[in-house]
Amino acid sequence: MAAYVIRRLLQMIPTLLGVLLLVFFLFKWVGADPAEILGGLNASAAQIDAIRQQLGLNEPWYVQLWIYFKGVVTFDWGRSWATGEAVSNIFATRLPATLTIMLPILILDTLIALPIAMWVAYRRGSLADRTLMVITTVALSISFLVYIILGQYFFGFQLGWFPVQGWSDSLATNLITYVPLPLFLALLVGVAPQTRLYRTFFLDELGQDYVRTARAKGMTERTVLFRHVMRNAMIPILTNIALALPGVFVGSFLIEVFFSIPGLGREIILAVNRSDYPVIQAVAIYLGMLTMLINLCADILYKLTDPRVVLK
Repeated sequence: MAAYVIRRLLQMIPTLLGVLLLVFFLFKWVGADPAEILGGLNASAAQIDAIRQQLGLNEPWYVQLWIYFKGVVTFDWGRSWATGEAVSNIFATRLPATLTIMLPILILDTLIALPIAMWVAYRRGSLADRTLMVITTVALSISFLVYIILGQYFFGFQLGWFPVQGWSDSLATNLITYVPLPLFLALLVGVAPQTRLYRTFFLDELGQDYVRTARAKGMTERTVLFRHVMRNAMIPILTNIALALPGVFVGSFLIEVFFSIPGLGREIILAVNRSDYPVIQAVAIYLGMLTMLINLCADILYKLTDPRVVLK
Protein backbone atom coordinates (compact mmCIF):
# COMPACT_ATOMS: atom_id res chain seq x y z
CA MET A 1 0.00 0.00 0.00
CA ALA A 2 2.75 2.47 0.97
CA ALA A 3 4.67 1.78 -2.23
CA TYR A 4 1.52 2.37 -4.28
CA VAL A 5 0.82 5.68 -2.55
CA ILE A 6 4.40 6.89 -3.07
CA ARG A 7 4.29 5.86 -6.72
CA ARG A 8 1.00 7.68 -7.26
CA LEU A 9 2.32 10.81 -5.57
CA LEU A 10 5.36 10.77 -7.86
CA GLN A 11 3.10 10.32 -10.89
CA MET A 12 1.21 13.44 -9.86
CA ILE A 13 4.29 15.62 -10.40
CA PRO A 14 4.32 15.56 -14.24
CA THR A 15 0.52 15.82 -14.28
CA LEU A 16 0.64 18.87 -12.03
CA LEU A 17 3.43 20.33 -14.15
CA GLY A 18 1.23 19.99 -17.22
CA VAL A 19 -1.64 21.69 -15.40
CA LEU A 20 0.63 24.57 -14.38
CA LEU A 21 1.91 25.11 -17.92
CA LEU A 22 -1.57 24.87 -19.42
CA VAL A 23 -3.03 27.36 -16.96
CA PHE A 24 -0.16 29.81 -17.45
CA PHE A 25 -0.20 29.84 -21.24
CA LEU A 26 -3.99 29.95 -21.43
CA PHE A 27 -4.08 33.06 -19.28
CA LYS A 28 -1.05 34.52 -21.06
CA TRP A 29 -2.26 34.26 -24.66
CA VAL A 30 -6.03 33.78 -24.43
CA GLY A 31 -8.45 36.50 -23.38
CA ALA A 32 -8.33 40.26 -23.00
CA ASP A 33 -5.49 42.33 -21.60
CA PRO A 34 -6.03 42.49 -17.83
CA ALA A 35 -4.36 45.93 -17.68
CA GLU A 36 -7.02 47.35 -20.00
CA ILE A 37 -9.79 45.74 -17.96
CA LEU A 38 -8.42 47.05 -14.66
CA GLY A 39 -7.79 50.47 -16.16
CA GLY A 40 -11.33 50.85 -17.42
CA LEU A 41 -12.72 52.46 -20.55
CA ASN A 42 -11.41 55.94 -19.72
CA ALA A 43 -7.83 54.95 -18.94
CA SER A 44 -5.13 56.47 -21.13
CA ALA A 45 -2.37 54.51 -22.83
CA ALA A 46 0.12 55.73 -20.24
CA GLN A 47 -2.11 54.57 -17.38
CA ILE A 48 -2.59 51.16 -18.96
CA ASP A 49 1.16 50.84 -19.50
CA ALA A 50 1.75 51.79 -15.85
CA ILE A 51 -0.72 49.12 -14.70
CA ARG A 52 0.94 46.57 -16.97
CA GLN A 53 4.35 47.44 -15.54
CA GLN A 54 3.04 47.31 -11.97
CA LEU A 55 1.62 43.82 -12.54
CA GLY A 56 4.79 42.62 -14.23
CA LEU A 57 3.07 42.02 -17.56
CA ASN A 58 5.84 43.86 -19.44
CA GLU A 59 8.35 41.21 -18.43
CA PRO A 60 9.28 38.46 -20.96
CA TRP A 61 7.05 35.40 -20.79
CA TYR A 62 9.81 33.18 -19.40
CA VAL A 63 10.39 35.64 -16.53
CA GLN A 64 6.68 35.63 -15.76
CA LEU A 65 6.69 31.82 -15.94
CA TRP A 66 9.57 31.62 -13.46
CA ILE A 67 7.81 33.98 -11.03
CA TYR A 68 4.64 31.95 -11.47
CA PHE A 69 6.38 28.61 -10.77
CA LYS A 70 8.25 30.02 -7.79
CA GLY A 71 4.99 31.26 -6.31
CA VAL A 72 3.33 27.86 -6.74
CA VAL A 73 6.25 25.97 -5.16
CA THR A 74 6.37 28.34 -2.18
CA PHE A 75 2.54 28.41 -1.91
CA ASP A 76 2.67 32.16 -2.46
CA TRP A 77 -0.27 32.71 -4.80
CA GLY A 78 0.38 36.45 -4.99
CA ARG A 79 -2.20 39.18 -4.56
CA SER A 80 -5.50 39.92 -6.20
CA TRP A 81 -5.05 42.44 -9.00
CA ALA A 82 -8.44 43.98 -8.25
CA THR A 83 -8.39 44.29 -4.46
CA GLY A 84 -4.75 43.79 -3.47
CA GLU A 85 -5.75 41.09 -0.97
CA ALA A 86 -3.43 38.10 -0.68
CA VAL A 87 -4.84 35.13 -2.56
CA SER A 88 -3.90 32.86 0.35
CA ASN A 89 -6.03 35.04 2.61
CA ILE A 90 -8.91 34.77 0.14
CA PHE A 91 -8.74 30.98 0.42
CA ALA A 92 -8.44 31.08 4.21
CA THR A 93 -11.39 33.43 4.73
CA ARG A 94 -13.79 32.20 2.01
CA LEU A 95 -13.30 28.44 2.24
CA PRO A 96 -14.93 27.99 5.70
CA ALA A 97 -18.20 29.49 4.44
CA THR A 98 -18.11 27.23 1.39
CA LEU A 99 -17.52 24.10 3.50
CA THR A 100 -20.25 25.13 5.95
CA ILE A 101 -22.85 24.96 3.19
CA MET A 102 -21.38 22.32 0.86
CA LEU A 103 -20.37 19.57 3.32
CA PRO A 104 -23.91 19.14 4.75
CA ILE A 105 -25.25 19.05 1.19
CA LEU A 106 -22.88 16.24 0.14
CA ILE A 107 -23.34 14.22 3.34
CA LEU A 108 -27.14 14.43 3.44
CA ASP A 109 -27.39 13.97 -0.32
CA THR A 110 -25.57 10.63 -0.02
CA LEU A 111 -27.27 9.47 3.20
CA ILE A 112 -30.76 10.17 1.80
CA ALA A 113 -30.18 8.82 -1.70
CA LEU A 114 -28.58 5.52 -0.63
CA PRO A 115 -31.48 3.96 1.33
CA ILE A 116 -34.08 5.26 -1.14
CA ALA A 117 -32.13 3.84 -4.07
CA MET A 118 -31.73 0.46 -2.39
CA TRP A 119 -35.42 0.32 -1.50
CA VAL A 120 -36.66 1.08 -5.02
CA ALA A 121 -34.06 -1.25 -6.53
CA TYR A 122 -35.31 -4.05 -4.30
CA ARG A 123 -38.88 -3.25 -5.39
CA ARG A 124 -38.00 -2.88 -9.04
CA GLY A 125 -41.03 -2.60 -11.31
CA SER A 126 -43.45 -1.88 -8.48
CA LEU A 127 -45.74 1.14 -8.37
CA ALA A 128 -43.48 2.79 -5.80
CA ASP A 129 -40.46 2.29 -8.05
CA ARG A 130 -42.17 3.73 -11.13
CA THR A 131 -43.65 6.63 -9.17
CA LEU A 132 -40.30 7.57 -7.66
CA MET A 133 -38.58 7.38 -11.05
CA VAL A 134 -41.17 9.76 -12.50
CA ILE A 135 -40.67 12.16 -9.58
CA THR A 136 -36.88 12.12 -9.94
CA THR A 137 -37.17 12.65 -13.70
CA VAL A 138 -39.37 15.71 -13.16
CA ALA A 139 -36.99 17.02 -10.50
CA LEU A 140 -34.06 16.63 -12.89
CA SER A 141 -35.91 18.52 -15.62
CA ILE A 142 -36.19 21.73 -13.60
CA SER A 143 -33.26 24.13 -13.37
CA PHE A 144 -31.73 24.71 -9.97
CA LEU A 145 -32.23 28.43 -10.55
CA VAL A 146 -36.00 27.85 -10.58
CA TYR A 147 -35.77 26.06 -7.22
CA ILE A 148 -33.80 28.97 -5.75
CA ILE A 149 -36.18 31.68 -6.99
CA LEU A 150 -39.34 29.83 -5.95
CA GLY A 151 -37.82 28.70 -2.66
CA GLN A 152 -36.74 32.20 -1.71
CA TYR A 153 -40.12 33.64 -2.66
CA PHE A 154 -42.24 30.99 -0.92
CA PHE A 155 -40.20 30.09 2.19
CA GLY A 156 -38.52 33.46 2.62
CA PHE A 157 -40.88 36.22 1.51
CA GLN A 158 -44.28 34.56 1.86
CA LEU A 159 -43.89 32.30 4.90
CA GLY A 160 -40.94 34.08 6.48
CA TRP A 161 -39.46 30.83 7.76
CA PHE A 162 -35.90 31.51 6.62
CA PRO A 163 -33.84 34.59 5.76
CA VAL A 164 -33.31 34.91 2.03
CA GLN A 165 -29.77 36.23 2.34
CA GLY A 166 -27.14 36.77 4.98
CA TRP A 167 -24.19 35.24 6.83
CA SER A 168 -22.47 35.65 10.18
CA ASP A 169 -19.20 34.82 11.90
CA SER A 170 -20.86 32.22 14.12
CA LEU A 171 -20.91 28.64 12.83
CA ALA A 172 -23.92 27.73 14.97
CA THR A 173 -25.89 30.75 13.73
CA ASN A 174 -25.07 29.93 10.14
CA LEU A 175 -26.11 26.28 10.49
CA ILE A 176 -29.35 27.13 12.28
CA THR A 177 -30.39 30.29 10.43
CA TYR A 178 -28.78 30.67 7.03
CA VAL A 179 -27.92 27.13 5.88
CA PRO A 180 -31.32 25.32 6.10
CA LEU A 181 -33.01 26.98 3.08
CA PRO A 182 -30.16 26.57 0.55
CA LEU A 183 -29.52 23.10 1.97
CA PHE A 184 -33.15 22.08 1.49
CA LEU A 185 -33.28 23.44 -2.06
CA ALA A 186 -29.96 21.77 -2.97
CA LEU A 187 -31.24 18.44 -1.66
CA LEU A 188 -34.39 18.75 -3.75
CA VAL A 189 -32.17 18.90 -6.81
CA GLY A 190 -29.29 16.66 -5.75
CA VAL A 191 -31.14 13.65 -4.33
CA ALA A 192 -32.94 12.94 -7.63
CA PRO A 193 -29.90 12.17 -9.85
CA GLN A 194 -28.10 10.39 -7.02
CA THR A 195 -31.10 8.17 -6.36
CA ARG A 196 -31.38 7.18 -10.02
CA LEU A 197 -27.64 6.52 -10.27
CA TYR A 198 -27.39 4.49 -7.06
CA ARG A 199 -30.51 2.54 -8.04
CA THR A 200 -28.69 1.45 -11.19
CA PHE A 201 -25.68 0.32 -9.14
CA PHE A 202 -27.88 -1.72 -6.79
CA LEU A 203 -29.83 -3.27 -9.68
CA ASP A 204 -26.55 -4.43 -11.26
CA GLU A 205 -25.59 -6.16 -8.03
CA LEU A 206 -29.04 -7.65 -7.36
CA GLY A 207 -28.83 -9.48 -10.68
CA GLN A 208 -25.54 -11.20 -9.83
CA ASP A 209 -25.23 -14.91 -9.12
CA TYR A 210 -23.90 -14.40 -5.59
CA VAL A 211 -27.22 -12.81 -4.58
CA ARG A 212 -29.19 -15.83 -5.74
CA THR A 213 -26.70 -18.10 -3.99
CA ALA A 214 -27.00 -16.15 -0.73
CA ARG A 215 -30.79 -16.35 -0.89
CA ALA A 216 -30.63 -20.07 -1.66
CA LYS A 217 -28.54 -20.57 1.48
CA GLY A 218 -31.35 -19.07 3.53
CA MET A 219 -29.86 -15.65 4.29
CA THR A 220 -32.33 -12.95 5.22
CA GLU A 221 -33.01 -10.14 2.77
CA ARG A 222 -31.51 -7.65 5.21
CA THR A 223 -28.25 -9.62 5.25
CA VAL A 224 -28.22 -9.97 1.46
CA LEU A 225 -28.86 -6.27 0.88
CA PHE A 226 -26.65 -4.66 3.51
CA ARG A 227 -23.87 -7.23 3.82
CA HIS A 228 -23.41 -8.20 0.19
CA VAL A 229 -25.21 -5.91 -2.24
CA MET A 230 -24.32 -2.67 -0.45
CA ARG A 231 -20.68 -3.63 -0.05
CA ASN A 232 -20.21 -4.63 -3.68
CA ALA A 233 -22.01 -1.50 -4.90
CA MET A 234 -19.74 0.77 -2.87
CA ILE A 235 -17.01 0.88 -5.54
CA PRO A 236 -19.05 2.91 -8.08
CA ILE A 237 -20.70 4.85 -5.24
CA LEU A 238 -17.28 5.89 -3.89
CA THR A 239 -16.28 6.88 -7.42
CA ASN A 240 -19.32 9.12 -7.70
CA ILE A 241 -18.63 10.71 -4.31
CA ALA A 242 -14.99 11.28 -5.28
CA LEU A 243 -16.12 13.08 -8.43
CA ALA A 244 -18.37 15.34 -6.36
CA LEU A 245 -15.84 16.14 -3.63
CA PRO A 246 -13.79 18.78 -5.54
CA GLY A 247 -17.00 20.74 -6.04
CA VAL A 248 -17.46 20.80 -2.27
CA PHE A 249 -14.18 22.71 -1.89
CA VAL A 250 -14.99 25.14 -4.71
CA GLY A 251 -18.58 25.86 -3.78
CA SER A 252 -21.84 26.32 -5.60
CA PHE A 253 -21.84 29.54 -7.63
CA LEU A 254 -25.64 29.83 -7.67
CA ILE A 255 -26.10 29.17 -3.96
CA GLU A 256 -23.39 31.56 -2.84
CA VAL A 257 -24.40 34.36 -5.21
CA PHE A 258 -28.18 34.20 -4.65
CA PHE A 259 -27.94 33.68 -0.89
CA SER A 260 -25.05 36.16 -0.42
CA ILE A 261 -22.79 33.57 1.16
CA PRO A 262 -19.19 34.88 1.27
CA GLY A 263 -17.70 31.65 -0.01
CA LEU A 264 -15.10 30.65 -2.56
CA GLY A 265 -17.67 30.11 -5.31
CA ARG A 266 -18.84 33.71 -5.19
CA GLU A 267 -15.22 34.90 -5.09
CA ILE A 268 -14.46 32.93 -8.26
CA ILE A 269 -17.39 34.57 -10.04
CA LEU A 270 -16.13 38.01 -8.99
CA ALA A 271 -12.60 37.14 -10.12
CA VAL A 272 -13.83 36.00 -13.54
CA ASN A 273 -15.93 39.15 -14.00
CA ARG A 274 -12.98 41.44 -13.30
CA SER A 275 -10.31 39.22 -14.95
CA ASP A 276 -8.47 38.79 -11.66
CA TYR A 277 -5.93 36.31 -13.07
CA PRO A 278 -3.98 35.51 -9.86
CA VAL A 279 -7.17 34.38 -8.13
CA ILE A 280 -8.39 32.37 -11.14
CA GLN A 281 -5.00 30.74 -11.67
CA ALA A 282 -4.72 29.80 -7.99
CA VAL A 283 -8.21 28.26 -8.00
CA ALA A 284 -7.45 26.27 -11.18
CA ILE A 285 -4.22 24.86 -9.73
CA TYR A 286 -5.78 24.27 -6.32
CA LEU A 287 -8.66 22.38 -7.92
CA GLY A 288 -6.27 20.28 -10.03
CA MET A 289 -4.19 19.30 -7.00
CA LEU A 290 -7.29 18.59 -4.97
CA THR A 291 -8.78 16.37 -7.67
CA MET A 292 -5.61 14.27 -7.90
CA LEU A 293 -5.43 13.81 -4.12
CA ILE A 294 -9.10 12.87 -3.89
CA ASN A 295 -8.67 10.30 -6.68
CA LEU A 296 -5.78 8.78 -4.73
CA CYS A 297 -7.89 8.61 -1.57
CA ALA A 298 -10.71 7.00 -3.55
CA ASP A 299 -8.35 4.29 -4.85
CA ILE A 300 -7.24 3.53 -1.30
CA LEU A 301 -10.86 3.32 -0.16
CA TYR A 302 -11.54 0.83 -2.97
CA LYS A 303 -8.99 -1.49 -1.42
CA LEU A 304 -10.37 -1.03 2.09
CA THR A 305 -13.92 -1.61 0.89
CA ASP A 306 -13.23 -4.64 -1.31
CA PRO A 307 -10.09 -6.72 -0.49
CA ARG A 308 -10.28 -8.21 -4.00
CA VAL A 309 -9.16 -4.90 -5.48
CA VAL A 310 -5.48 -4.99 -6.39
CA LEU A 311 -3.57 -1.69 -6.39
CA LYS A 312 -0.86 -1.66 -9.06
